[in-house]
Amino acid sequence: MKILLVGSGGREHALAWKLSASPLLTKLYCAPGNAGIADIAECVPIPAMDFDGLIAFAREKKIDFAVVAPDQPLIGGLWDAFEAAGIRATGPNKAAAALEGSKGFVKDLCAEYGIPTAAYRRFAQAAPAKAFADTLGLPVVVKADGWAAGKGVIIAHTTAEAHKAIDFMFEGGFGESGHAVVVEEFMEGEEGSFFALSDGTTVLPMAGAQDHKQVFDGDKGPNTGGMGAYSPAPALTPAMEAEVMRRFIEPTAAAMRDKGMPFAGVMYLGLMFTKDGPKLVEYNCRFGDPETQVLMPRLKSDLLTVLLAMRDGMLKDVDLRWSDETALTVAMASKGYPGSYDKGQVITGLDAAAKLPGVQIFHAGTERRDGKIVASGGRVLNVTATGKDVAEAQARAYAAVDLIHWDGCFARRDIGWRALARK
Repeated sequence: MKILLVGSGGREHALAWKLSASPLLTKLYCAPGNAGIADIAECVPIPAMDFDGLIAFAREKKIDFAVVAPDQPLIGGLWDAFEAAGIRATGPNKAAAALEGSKGFVKDLCAEYGIPTAAYRRFAQAAPAKAFADTLGLPVVVKADGWAAGKGVIIAHTTAEAHKAIDFMFEGGFGESGHAVVVEEFMEGEEGSFFALSDGTTVLPMAGAQDHKQVFDGDKGPNTGGMGAYSPAPALTPAMEAEVMRRFIEPTAAAMRDKGMPFAGVMYLGLMFTKDGPKLVEYNCRFGDPETQVLMPRLKSDLLTVLLAMRDGMLKDVDLRWSDETALTVAMASKGYPGSYDKGQVITGLDAAAKLPGVQIFHAGTERRDGKIVASGGRVLNVTATGKDVAEAQARAYAAVDLIHWDGCFARRDIGWRALARK
């Protein structure tokens, strides 16, 4: 089969790496890809939001199946565009992608179907939003209703900060995504990510992981797209995973069917494990980043076969197999991230690091220039390792990190700390 993978980050490199092992694959293209993906796929310079360009390319190359990895194209309707052009693709469709595209939609769904989440209200004007925020304890969470590239959430620690956040969003601080806001209570606890697949009828659990959102050791500093992750996560015990399926995944899939927008795609839950049990933080409609970089090394099943079954309504016939090993990934980033950063620095040590036992390096923000790999993004590499437990996977990952260098590179040194603290 000829496959087109859409996207350019570390998640996409991990997916390309896994897809390349499928016996069904005859040719893998990636648009636009990166320097690491180029080693295993033919990269084409078509942006993920250039729907017309992607469809024209897919028709020209007679693509059999398109794997849409990023959130923005799915929310924008790329699945619908591919399918309308006669090209099978991973979903969800634009309507069902509201699970990620509208925080207000998700909160209202939770309220209607009894899915545990934080107390909230949804507002289209600043004054009532501020009044409601004043009734909640501090800190308080203010969210842009629409898609904001993972940046539309502000945790306010004072009343003044909450009011400022609300004004910021209604005044266009997050663009059109802030046309409405959700104000909700702050949940305390440990966060985790859980993934499941849905074909619109059948839901199939995948696995859990734990991300590290903040930029510095000890969970300090601003939030990022994710500085590292590991899987499995001790907080997501088999009993907890069963509870998550029963209380979150299955009711959500049923609710989407009830509303005439059956969800066929990846369900990615952000969860908070509170003293009152698990509660939903958010839904996403695609594989996570950097969680995919630890799920793919653990997945023993053929990813392409699984994704095809998800598209064709055949998940009832799929039995996922997982390695018992732990996978841990460390994001190496450019100085200044998640703010502004320089680009173009030459990266050294990649070959030596990749030769270490259990190590796989997934590129995120890289380019090849004049025969050399250079940094071109904020998060540049995901250095991933497997081991018999978190300690071994962590040691292997950081041994590889220590061999890699470019001017201004940095990484958190404590990925996996929660799991190790439990021991």
